[in-house]
Amino acid sequence: MSNTVEIKVPDIGDFKEVEVIEVLVAAGDAIKAEQSLITVESDKASMEIPSSQAGVVKSVKVKVGDKVAMGSVVLELEAGDAAPAKAEAPKAEAPKAEAPKAQAAAASAPAKADAPAPAAAPAQGGGEADITVPDIGDFKEVEVIEVMVAVGDTIKAEQSLITVESDKASMEIPASQGGVVKSIKVKVGDKVSKGSVLLVVEGGGAAAPAAAPATQAEAAPKAESAPKADTAAAAAPAQAAAASRPAAALEASALKPGQLPHASPSVRKFARELGVDLVRVKGTGAKERITQDDVRNFVKQALAGGAAAATGAAPAAAGGGLNVLAWPQVDFAKFGPIEAKPLSRIKKISGANLHRNWVMIPHVTNNDEADITDLEALRVTLNKENEKAGIKVTMLAFLIKAVVAALKKFPEFNASLDGDNLVLKQYYHVGFAADTPNGLVVPVIRDADKKGIFEIAKETSDLAKKARDGKLSPAEMQGGCFSISSLGGIGGTHFTPIINAPEVAILGVSRSDRKPVWNGSEFVPRLILPLSLSYDHRVIDGASAARFNAYLGALLADFRRIAL
Repeated sequence: MSNTVEIKVPDIGDFKEVEVIEVLVAAGDAIKAEQSLITVESDKASMEIPSSQAGVVKSVKVKVGDKVAMGSVVLELEAGDAAPAKAEAPKAEAPKAEAPKAQAAAASAPAKADAPAPAAAPAQGGGEADITVPDIGDFKEVEVIEVMVAVGDTIKAEQSLITVESDKASMEIPASQGGVVKSIKVKVGDKVSKGSVLLVVEGGGAAAPAAAPATQAEAAPKAESAPKADTAAAAAPAQAAAASRPAAALEASALKPGQLPHASPSVRKFARELGVDLVRVKGTGAKERITQDDVRNFVKQALAGGAAAATGAAPAAAGGGLNVLAWPQVDFAKFGPIEAKPLSRIKKISGANLHRNWVMIPHVTNNDEADITDLEALRVTLNKENEKAGIKVTMLAFLIKAVVAALKKFPEFNASLDGDNLVLKQYYHVGFAADTPNGLVVPVIRDADKKGIFEIAKETSDLAKKARDGKLSPAEMQGGCFSISSLGGIGGTHFTPIINAPEVAILGVSRSDRKPVWNGSEFVPRLILPLSLSYDHRVIDGASAARFNAYLGALLADFRRIAL
């Protein structure tokens, strides 16, 4: 006798949804209990989901690129006589669920390091402290594949120190406290486990005392937010394009089960955002592991005509590519003293997205001006009247409200291209570029059409502070319909902002200035705000852009029009 059972995703920890990056079985395959079925990936780790029992695969219910969560059906299995009865299936699944659960625990290990009970010894007499490996789940030993700091570096709490890799996941281990690195106790290739000493820091003070389990649970999301802010700095502009690319990139290479390229989850995500098939990239890391530099070099060679175009790359590249000269290699030191300073992680990731957006989107910029004399007077009055409330109204809050009104009047600006279709959105989420010490990020004000000026002003202020502190979550940088990049507090007259794909337009705002304006009988001083609207010419024509900018300028000149 045989019966059909559904194999589902077991408990994978705190991850609500994870992406399927590899399907390891096919219909008709005979599988064993605990055999891996699919590989899934979160922001920080990849893990394999095993089968809870043996049998023959009847049908596979997921594909590469799908999002799955606990309880999602992975496949239907024709279980044999040896398999447990259907009624007992949940019992059989429970112990197997421990494997991915342990892996999920490993993936969130950096977050757990925030609760420093096992992570660091108390400060010693000379102000020194050992930074140790925190709880990494059920993994007894993991291999160090990258050391991210050096002796003499000044590190902060939660800063990543090393990258380790098990058979099924790679993860970064953060510092439990700050200080100056006095000595490093591990090197690439070493095996470490919970309690292994990574390095000695000096001058950072002792780690916080051990907290109760409830405190640890609260601290975990906080620890996750810092590295996620880095890896997701450009996630908002790349979200839609990246989501559709993994399937094509992997299928094009006809990968067989178990042949996923040797690369960390962050490198695979980086490659997908650039449209690079990792099978075509040669790894230079330990055990031929592919690094971000390997992906970048592959892209450079492809653009220079020295390598085949990456599978899943931009349609423009598929049409012949950019046959340009190789990037000049110059020894700058021979001309004088230099200092080499690595780009921040945010700039490296966002730079790749900005380059893609500039190359793939036919940008056109419409420049106009808005008379904000009366609006500025209103802003100053509101701030004086509400000084005790502690909410400072900025021009950005008025701009967001005016942009929403313009998007409602010109819906093609509140859209995204999806192949040959234009997706018109019925919601109004407006992003704004926030300047941080590590580079630009784009927080998003959700449902801006339903919020008032004071509410928008407070939310922009709070999000900008979180951005500067590196605590923005990925969710706070996703779903934008339209972006605003304001240089008003710095300077300039006009500029060409780069569109945040998959959006189709972005507004650049420069510094306002008083200019003489003819009112029909005389010149009078007026406060003029420069507007620079970049738009995707595949979706929007010049006349529509000019009308949008003119309408926006009219709203800013007389804000009462918002109520009409």
